[in-house]
Amino acid sequence: MGGLGPWCWETTMSDVSNGPGWWQASDGKWYPPEQQPGAAPTPPPASSAPSPRPASSMGSFAFDMKRWSQVERITTIATLVLFISLFLPWFTYKFTYGSVSVDGLWHGWMYIVFILSLAIVVNMVAKAGFRQMPYTLPMPEERLLLFATSINLVLTVIAFLLKPGGIGFTGIGWGFGSFLGLIAAIIAAFPTIVPALQARRK
Repeated sequence: MGGLGPWCWETTMSDVSNGPGWWQASDGKWYPPEQQPGAAPTPPPASSAPSPRPASSMGSFAFDMKRWSQVERITTIATLVLFISLFLPWFTYKFTYGSVSVDGLWHGWMYIVFILSLAIVVNMVAKAGFRQMPYTLPMPEERLLLFATSINLVLTVIAFLLKPGGIGFTGIGWGFGSFLGLIAAIIAAFPTIVPALQARRK
């Protein structure tokens, strides 16, 4: 096999041509095109697998309130007002030389309202900002809103009624924050509770 050199230690050969591109060496044998001296190596076949998706498919944040339904819009805004009201005066006590007040977190259980309200607002802001949510909720969003707003309403009503010092204690009145928080809790829960009650009756 003169003229082929060490290149042909491992070759595929034939006594006859097997198609276009096959060539005949000086030994009288036919070789495939890729074994011709000076031929470029055959590139590997292109993969048919789909290209990997980008690490983040939710896109950039772009706030759009139109992604909220009417119920979600009412609940979100009212819950935000409830959240803000927790830092306003809820109860005031007047005495001879002035007055003192405490905010809505005076009752320890109102921290539950604080956490739930914050979670509702953050979730709805994410829904309005991303086309695809960056996380998965453990249950349908409508049910979570129903539970969260209902708990907020119950705890807010109890906090409103139980003034510091007890129900019969005089001299302590309600502040602006308590009325604002109570109204906001009712408005936030109303659009979710009413449809649930109507569906249960049917």
